[in-house]
Amino acid sequence: MELKGKHIGAAFCGSFCTFEQTEKEILNLLRAGAFVYPIFSRNIQTIQSRFGDPQEWISRLTNMTGNQPILTIEEAEPIGPKNFLDLLLISPCTGNTLAKLAAGITDTPVLMAAKAHLRNEKPVVISLSTNDALGASLKNIGQLMNTKHIYFVPFGQDNPQAKPRSMSARTQLIPQTIMEALDHKQIQPVIL
Repeated sequence: MELKGKHIGAAFCGSFCTFEQTEKEILNLLRAGAFVYPIFSRNIQTIQSRFGDPQEWISRLTNMTGNQPILTIEEAEPIGPKNFLDLLLISPCTGNTLAKLAAGITDTPVLMAAKAHLRNEKPVVISLSTNDALGASLKNIGQLMNTKHIYFVPFGQDNPQAKPRSMSARTQLIPQTIMEALDHKQIQPVIL
């Protein structure tokens, strides 16, 4: 499966420490010829962190993709009826977003984008980053792994000594995971 000409939604949640890694992979998708549409959670739009100003991130990714960002639930809802995405990537996907996605909650632009996209029975790729993957989020990961049209970027523990329950995706595998998901396959192995 080629990425050239594919329309990919890139939804960003609040794991700010992984933004630079995700940004590199968005650039790789663009270089491969994909069209990328940025979608930002409210936390991304408003929280100042040591990893940078939120408006700077939004501006940079908007300029990089050449597409206007989706910033509200109302702007995300038409993804379903317009059916213009081939795939939705959620990267980084926090434990909070995982839990809400597993429970069917749509109270952010990212979650509405996922709900709207899934109604078209097309793939959603999750690139997780959560400090409680081997804790409270584990049941949500398991539930979503068993949900049709949801695929995971391979992930593993990121700092077992200091954060024994924390896991994050190997973001360099985002393009390969997307290609597999477009063929309705889960890249293997999932846990590294």
